[in-house]
Amino acid sequence: MSSGTIILVLALLLGLQPVTTDLYLPALPAITSGFGAPMSQAQLTLSALVLAFGFSQMIWGPLSDRYGRRPILLIGMTAYVLASVGSAFSLTMEHLIGWRIVQGLAMGAGVVIARSIVRDLFDHLEGARVMSKGLTGLGIFACLSAPVGGVITELLGWRAALLVLAIFGAVGLVTVVWRLEETLAHRNPQAMNPKVMIRNWVTIIRSKSFWAFALLATTSYGGLFTFLASSSFVYIEVLGLSQMQYGLIMMSSSLAYIAGTFVCRWLLKRTSLRKTIKVGGYISLTAGSTQGLLVLGGVESIAAVIIPWWFYMIGHGIHQPCGQSGAVSPFPQMAGAASALSGLVMMIVAFGMGLWLGVSLASVAGESRTALPMTNGIWFWSLLLAAVALKLIQRTHTENS
Repeated sequence: MSSGTIILVLALLLGLQPVTTDLYLPALPAITSGFGAPMSQAQLTLSALVLAFGFSQMIWGPLSDRYGRRPILLIGMTAYVLASVGSAFSLTMEHLIGWRIVQGLAMGAGVVIARSIVRDLFDHLEGARVMSKGLTGLGIFACLSAPVGGVITELLGWRAALLVLAIFGAVGLVTVVWRLEETLAHRNPQAMNPKVMIRNWVTIIRSKSFWAFALLATTSYGGLFTFLASSSFVYIEVLGLSQMQYGLIMMSSSLAYIAGTFVCRWLLKRTSLRKTIKVGGYISLTAGSTQGLLVLGGVESIAAVIIPWWFYMIGHGIHQPCGQSGAVSPFPQMAGAASALSGLVMMIVAFGMGLWLGVSLASVAGESRTALPMTNGIWFWSLLLAAVALKLIQRTHTENS
């Protein structure tokens, strides 16, 4: 396959995650009121999805190590399209949550196999560069998702917005059928053996390098998920923006993330991986702390909330390529399993954060509306992220080049 084909496939597969989470966010208040559901139940449409997404990777990863990337990917993408259609025609909030769980299970195949493909074809440093390009594509899809979701919701309603997910999944499925070749050179016939799976997971869990890079990706995503799960409430209900205006806010966030992936590649060409991550750590720490202190001090303006967030997303664009490729790099024969375990850690954290936000946002509803649950959460994750990027990575990672 050409490099362009690889980047296209990576972008579509990795793009499943932001499209599935971001495109429906402008519709979330309408979905909540349409079903007459409480805020905590509405949050489950996102947090239950990411939990299912995380656990599914523990099966998709070893399955792809055993049977190859392409056949497992075809199964997962087909299930994703069907679940997306089901969610669009849900009759109750419970039905919607159920279909979103199936969506999350299916989405796991695309994302875990995308990371595995990078490990199949590239070494650590080159893998970070290629992953950065794929995540630039992810950023473009994320950039378009919320504005498209906002426009479609206002013009056609929330069901139409959810139906767009089925169209995106179908495009990804056709691309895989048409362009993707098998990337796994040697299938592991023992990959699904329970004893082998446990042994592989134990090997991965014992790796300090795995935990350093997995936690880098996880803490960075923790801040992003906090934003995703609470931003529609903050910008629409607290700050008074329309659904279309909120879509533009999401678009600007994605543009900042895309800029971060370019900064990542620029830094990797000129300095070491450790120093690249260190720069990202300082950016993330400064951004989260600035936003947190401003809102804690009573400055709840759009500028005070969004400008520091843009810089957090620049840091996110640095951390994700390095973290996701670094977590699987030491395990060429267990790339699927390592990718799955890294994704599971990330999604368990996101699920817990989603539950906390559901309770916190409900507790400040009504006259005492405030952005504090979102900004305090992002501040918390920026502090943890800085500890990983500036201390843990620097202590455990030894450069090979």
